[in-house]
Amino acid sequence: MPAIDAEPYPFAFDPARAALLIIDMQRDFLEPGGFGEMLGNDVAQLRRTIEPNRRLLAAWRAAGLPVIHTREGHRPDLADLPPSKKIRGGGPRTIGDAGPMGRILVRGEPGHDIIPELYPQAGEPVIDKPGKGAFFATDLHAILQHRGIAQLIVTGVTTEVCVNTTVREANDRGYDCLVPADCAGSYFPEFHEAGLRMIAAQGGIFGWVGQSDAVIAALGQPPASLKGAA
Repeated sequence: MPAIDAEPYPFAFDPARAALLIIDMQRDFLEPGGFGEMLGNDVAQLRRTIEPNRRLLAAWRAAGLPVIHTREGHRPDLADLPPSKKIRGGGPRTIGDAGPMGRILVRGEPGHDIIPELYPQAGEPVIDKPGKGAFFATDLHAILQHRGIAQLIVTGVTTEVCVNTTVREANDRGYDCLVPADCAGSYFPEFHEAGLRMIAAQGGIFGWVGQSDAVIAALGQPPASLKGAA
C-alpha cells in the first residue's frame, strides 16, 4: 500500500478501502454574509480550505473512489433540535430563525447547502446530521460498512468541532482517519492547530494528520505489490 507522509508516522493508504469524507462545507459557514459571518467570525479563515479541498476532490473523483459529504442542520419542524442547542450562545437569532441565507441551519434552506465549489455529484451520498459528529443519528456507519470502507480521509470545517468530533467517533468504530491539515479550517487559528495536535498526539490516539498534496500523490501510486512488475 502507498505510504502517505503524516504525523505521527506514515499512513498506510489502502485506496480500495478508503473514502473521502468532507465535513460541513456549507454556504452559511463559509460564504460572506452567511450565519458564520453574522456571528462575527472571519470566514476567510474557512475559505482558505476551499482550493485545497477542490484539488483533492478532483483527484479523488478522477481515481474513482467514494466521496461522502455532510451538512449540519435540522428538520424544518425543529423536532430534532435539543432545546439546549436552540438557546446556546444567547444571541438575538438562533437555529431555526430567519438568517442571511434563509432559516439558520434548517435543511432545505440556501445557507444549509454545500458551497458550489465542492458541490456533490450524482451518486455521492450527503449525510444530513443534527449534531457535530457525522455518525450521531445518521446512516453514515451503515453506508461505510456496506461499501467495505475502513479508512477515511476527513476534511472540512471546523477543525476543533465537527471534524474533530467525527474523527473521534470514527476511531471508536474502528476506522483509520487521516486529516489533511490544509483541507480543514477553523474561525480560530489557535483552535485549528490544537485540534490537529489532539488527533495525532500520543502516537495517533485518534488518527493521522498530513497534507492534501501527499494524499493526491498517493492516488497516483500503484499498490506496493505491483511496483516493479512488468
